[in-house]
Amino acid sequence: MKKNKVLVMLTSVVVMLAVLIGGCGGNKQAAGPQGGPTELTFYYPISVGGPLTKVIDQMAADFSKENPDIKVTPVYTGSYAETRTKIQTALRGNKPPEMAIMFSTDLFSLLDMDAIVDIDSFIKTDSDKAYLADFYPGFMTNSQTGGKTWGIPFQRSTIILYYNKDAFKEAGLDPEKPPATWDEMVGAAKALTKEGRWGLEIPSTGYAYWMLQTFVLQQNGNTNLMNSAGNEVYFNSPAAVQGLKYWLDLSQKHKVMPANTIEWATVPTDFLEGKTAMMYHTTGNLTNVKKNAKFNLGTAMLPAKDHRGTPTGGGNFYIFKNTSPEKQQAAWKFIKWMTEPERVAQWSIETGYVATRKQAYETETMKKYVKEFPDALVARDQLEFAAAELSTHENGRVTKIMEDCVQTILTARKTIDQAVNDAQKEAEEVLKPFKK
Repeated sequence: MKKNKVLVMLTSVVVMLAVLIGGCGGNKQAAGPQGGPTELTFYYPISVGGPLTKVIDQMAADFSKENPDIKVTPVYTGSYAETRTKIQTALRGNKPPEMAIMFSTDLFSLLDMDAIVDIDSFIKTDSDKAYLADFYPGFMTNSQTGGKTWGIPFQRSTIILYYNKDAFKEAGLDPEKPPATWDEMVGAAKALTKEGRWGLEIPSTGYAYWMLQTFVLQQNGNTNLMNSAGNEVYFNSPAAVQGLKYWLDLSQKHKVMPANTIEWATVPTDFLEGKTAMMYHTTGNLTNVKKNAKFNLGTAMLPAKDHRGTPTGGGNFYIFKNTSPEKQQAAWKFIKWMTEPERVAQWSIETGYVATRKQAYETETMKKYVKEFPDALVARDQLEFAAAELSTHENGRVTKIMEDCVQTILTARKTIDQAVNDAQKEAEEVLKPFKK
């Protein structure tokens, strides 16, 4: 009898615990209005100056406030390269975030992993089609392949020329006439170079391949460093050789730029401190430079050889496959919210990144801003001459090959011909499995 009572009591306790545990577990697992908000994790990188984590965090908080049925948790994941590594690790562990901003050039690698959802599957109405068509074509070249759209442009950029107008005036140059050609850039850089100040700095670590693309794309022939299928590269093309020669001559022959390699993060600091009078850098740094410059700032399209040219750059939104359809729809709602014209305009103003939608430039917010600060239009206008950033299968490996190639040339460890031929051979080996 005593045993039966004990068994009954134990059974009651177990049932109560099961109810409690089940209830708690249900609250954690449920998604949507009935069981709490749908929870989304959002990875994002930053590779420019300024307190951009606060901007992203606030935008996510504002979205969740407007949409209480969806809770977005933004996670800053370091640089683009660090973000790629963390995403790949999460995918291998079968625990990716619901969405992320990653390099637009990560597209082929993500497709090879069967990791992302095609955006076209969310495009249902004429309004959706108009939304997609409103993004600048230059940014869609790294967002579409195989007849489908895979990413939504967000923190996108081109490379622009920044220059110190006060230094121009001091050197006897017209501060309203930045160099428009390669020859003019050499001439201006020579006039600007003096003890304690270089005429020009172009970063050669981190994104050396990106800087090289500027020189390649500005030559006749409309060549790029890769094909649109992402399975061929042209690292030893005549345009690449000519571009590398010009780049090397800036330091070795003309003595207007530091020898050897120059760090990506050091260049804006040197510019703001007056250690260089001109620099090549992403427009994503524009707001940071504008806020911190103690001199009259000038910006311009990149100087041309035969014509103007620049690669696009920056990151796209991606939605990951390994999550529920409900969460995918919630992620899509967040992405559309983040890329509404007014919000895109505000993001551009806060950062310097190009507003990726045409309608953003029709907002009163942007009209007022560009009237006060016309430099904000330089990168947007340069999109007319823009081409796709280097993007291939195994993109991390392939871009590193070109990074190493540029650096061995600038540090005189190899001749240009030797370096580009070695890089071409190495990249072809990496891409061989993707050739049909």
